[in-house]
Order: sequence, then C-alpha cells, then structure tokens
Amino acid sequence: MTDTGIITLLLVIANVAFSYKGFTNQTFFDGYKFEVDRILINKDYKRLITSGFLHVGWTHLIFNMISLYAFSGLIESYLGGTKFLIIYFVSLIGGDLLSLFVHRNHGDYNAVGASGAVCGVIFASIALFPGMDISFFGIPVFIPAWLYGILYVLLSIYGIKSKKDNIGYEAHLGGALVGMLAALLIQPAAFAENYRTILIIAVPTLAFIYLIATRPHILFVDNFYFRTHQDHYSIDHKYNEEKNNQQKEIDRILDKITKKGMESLSRKEKERLKQYSEKVL
Repeated sequence: MTDTGIITLLLVIANVAFSYKGFTNQTFFDGYKFEVDRILINKDYKRLITSGFLHVGWTHLIFNMISLYAFSGLIESYLGGTKFLIIYFVSLIGGDLLSLFVHRNHGDYNAVGASGAVCGVIFASIALFPGMDISFFGIPVFIPAWLYGILYVLLSIYGIKSKKDNIGYEAHLGGALVGMLAALLIQPAAFAENYRTILIIAVPTLAFIYLIATRPHILFVDNFYFRTHQDHYSIDHKYNEEKNNQQKEIDRILDKITKKGMESLSRKEKERLKQYSEKVL
C-alpha cells in the first residue's frame, strides 16, 4: 500500500474539524446534516455534501477515517489527487442521492457520515485492483477484494430491506456503486481487465435499485429486529398537509384580530403573522 497523499490528509482534517464543530454545537449539526424534508421541501441541497463531513461521535468518525486512510493512498497515487477527489465527492453525493430516493417519503429521516464517500473509494480500489487483499485495523487476516465486494453488496441490500438497524446501508451501497463507476470512467481499460468482478458486484446492485424504483413495497421485510412497517405520506401529501395547517393557523389569528383586535395577539402569534406577511409579499 502506497503512502497516503496530501488530498487524503486534507479530507481527514476537514472531516475531523467539521465533525468536532458538530459535536460541540447542536445548531451547527442540525443545520448541515442530511434530512429529507430540508432537502426536498426547503431545497437545501448543500446538505448532500455537508452531511458527509459530520459524524455522530468519535467512534463513527475514527472508523470512517481509518477506512479512508487505508484505501485512499493506492487510488490517489495511481490516479492523482484531482481524480481521487472526483471519486470521493461523486461517491458522497451518489450515496446521499440513493438515501434520498429510498427515504423520500420519510420526511424526518436524517443521517450523517462519510461512509458513502469512503465506500466509493474502497470499491474504486476493487474495480481497479480486484486481485488485492483487504485487511482492517492491522489484523493479520486478509480476504480477496472481490469477495469483500460481493458480501458487502448482499449485506447492504438485506440491510435496506430489513431496516435491521440505524446504519445507512443505502448511502454505503450508492457510494460504492458510484465510486466503482467513476473509477471505470476515469480508467476505462480496467473494465476489460476486471469485468467479471465488476459485473458480479454491479449487476445485483443495479437490479436492486431498479426494483426499489419500480416496486417500492419490496423494501420492507419483517425480521427479528423489525416486525412492523407503517405506511408513510408521500412528500407531496406531507407538503400539502403542512400548508393546510399553516393556513388554518393564519385564519385563526386573523379571526382573533377581527374579534378582539391586534392587541389580543400573543408574541408568538405576532411573529407567525409577520412571517406569513413576508412570504406573501
């Protein structure tokens, strides 16, 4: 494994600094995390990137940074810093876009972490160097990269379907697939050399994405960990419901003014009326 380059070090520093700010400032954390309603309704698209530099705690951060450090040196030295950076960010965005699609009807769903980007780097390495062995945390146990890729895809697909825990498998899966495709676009000769491994990983991933796009009800399966799946409003229904509730509140305030005058309003009601007036104007 080659030495890690300057781009990797800068990414690690950025992740640590941004995450630490989030650890110590909840307002900052809430303002930049991935949250479905904030992205789809409020069009706050920066969260697709900023959420990838936040983490829920030191363990989450350290695990992602160690994984990034372990794989990025090979990619950065082989492709160069600029192309490595492209793979990192398109994987980050790709993972978040898949999460956004899977959870598009779960308005309060939120997530953070660099996992999508890190998985993109890992699977770019698998696409370019499938014959390499993978080991984690210095443990002298190695597995072939192609086997890791297959197991990872199957685990991620099951994780999305079963909702077994709070791990964002869809971000992992989306980032991994996009990272692999980005590496092949940058280095197309690798496909001819490693096409068997690439297809074994890519085909079930693409098939699963197609299924959740055409038959979203297959997403949920009952298991020991998650036995109840509730229906959710669509994002349009949720938006319309919120608009109706806001209109009812404004109508109530205006009716109160008509009956008792402006002085009867509470401070909160005056603020709500001001906000509404600014939106209309």
